[in-house]
Amino acid sequence: MKASTPTSPANLLLDRCNEVAQQEAVLREGGGPDGLARQHKLGRLFARERIAGLVDDPASFLETGLWAANGMYLDWGKFPAAGVVTGIADIAGHPCMIVANDATVKAGAFVPMTCKKLLRAQRIAFECNLPLVYLVDSAGVFLPMQDEIFPDEDDFGRIFRNNAVISAAGIPQYAAIMGNCVAGGAYLPVLCDKILMTEGSGLYLAGPQLVKAAIGQETDTETLGGAAMHAEISGTVDFKEKDDPAALKRLKSLIGLLPSEGGSGAPPPDQTVAQGTARPTSASVSASNSSLVTGHSSLREPEFPASRIYELVSFDGRKEYDVRELMKCLVDAGSIDEYKADYGKSIVCAFARLGGRPAGIVANQRQRVQSKTAGLQMPGVIYADSADKSARFIMDCNQTRVPLLFLQDVSGFMVGKDAEQTGIIRSGAKMVNALSNSTVPKLTLITGGSFGAGNYVMCGKAFDPRFIFAWPHAKYAVMGAAQASDVVFNILTRSAKDKSPAELDALRAKVKADYTEQTDIRYGAARGWVDAIIQPHDTRSVLLRALALASRPAPKASFHTGVLQV
Repeated sequence: MKASTPTSPANLLLDRCNEVAQQEAVLREGGGPDGLARQHKLGRLFARERIAGLVDDPASFLETGLWAANGMYLDWGKFPAAGVVTGIADIAGHPCMIVANDATVKAGAFVPMTCKKLLRAQRIAFECNLPLVYLVDSAGVFLPMQDEIFPDEDDFGRIFRNNAVISAAGIPQYAAIMGNCVAGGAYLPVLCDKILMTEGSGLYLAGPQLVKAAIGQETDTETLGGAAMHAEISGTVDFKEKDDPAALKRLKSLIGLLPSEGGSGAPPPDQTVAQGTARPTSASVSASNSSLVTGHSSLREPEFPASRIYELVSFDGRKEYDVRELMKCLVDAGSIDEYKADYGKSIVCAFARLGGRPAGIVANQRQRVQSKTAGLQMPGVIYADSADKSARFIMDCNQTRVPLLFLQDVSGFMVGKDAEQTGIIRSGAKMVNALSNSTVPKLTLITGGSFGAGNYVMCGKAFDPRFIFAWPHAKYAVMGAAQASDVVFNILTRSAKDKSPAELDALRAKVKADYTEQTDIRYGAARGWVDAIIQPHDTRSVLLRALALASRPAPKASFHTGVLQV
């Protein structure tokens, strides 16, 4: 990578990548040293220690939702990662979705984003046909926010509905109760195929104090819902284990009984990536592709090294570049077959391969292009011809069962008299229709801006991507901060006519600052709008893993019985 000046776009982007990596390291600490000490004092492992002891290769853990709840619910303190760790890794050779409550964060209690994050993990597991492993250690619903957690279709109860639906689909579910499991949360493990429980843990609908208040009965935790009671009397627990290490060992053994799939969702060993563990530098990223994607004879390196990404893409998104060059940093060398290359050029559509797997790529062009009929077309803007082309390409990928990858850096659809007369709304609707009814796996990567309806037609979260990732400098909003803040400011000033010019200037600055904060991808990631923020130089490795997982076959059969008498 060429040397950069301290204020160059490449350095600004690297600075943001480093900043995000540092913040993610803090988020992974959960409740911090004090919380970790409390957990160890109880003879229990930290959620991430449990995962590390369970999976075949901790470095291969593809974490989702790390930023969930970041900066939210501050009246009640901090909720790093929403108090639950979710992600995918191989266990006994089988790729699994892991959900581990973090008891160092408010005793693992559920806030609204905890529910949303767990539901997303269940959906990914369902769509990718991944066994689910729940490491349960939670106090249940966070009562001060119960009205936002309890009743709705995307709240706490939906988790248990999903347990039943996933079970009916024939996807294995395992639960290890390794601490508290109380109230409504007690249904989660009992709806799983196999239940493990460690000594000293508790499984009950109501604790001793609530039981006394409700029916006047005095009892203790062990008698009410301890591991021995559920193993010997209620028969609820399948395996009683002495401690966390014993439970993890048993889990690994049970998962190892699953039939061989003839190929896991993991990439070859040298491709695995530990997100956020290495901070990028100008020197380190130059070797990224060779260090992460080597040692497998069936793979072909990309034409350009990962370091090239930092030369192409600017922090502020203003630098123009040919998106085909970005594609050549990600896909197998020589595998690109561009579709309708001379038509609808503000979106590039192409067939390519990632790690040998076919993919149809839909990418916003980031340089000005010339149309034979419409003249000059601007970077990142969707015009009628490019929307028409993309809709037809999406249909073609579905016809030939080729998964879709969207590289999203979009300002939105073109507006104005000329655009309307070309039928821009009709063309956009075609793209929405094709995307909405697409049945092949879809992956989305936000490489810059994600604004307005452009977010929708480039497979934003509302259009069911199997995975959606973003780079650290990405932006996510209805429109850009400058335009939106002006609109909001004009609305507010209508009711502030008595304010002085200085006060109005301060109001304008505040509105713009608030909107700029909301467009930051970290704000969106905190609300679950993306599954993960990934480093640009790790992108190929992450996409290889995600594409392999998304391409797994659906369950072939489900188990049903006749009526059983109680």
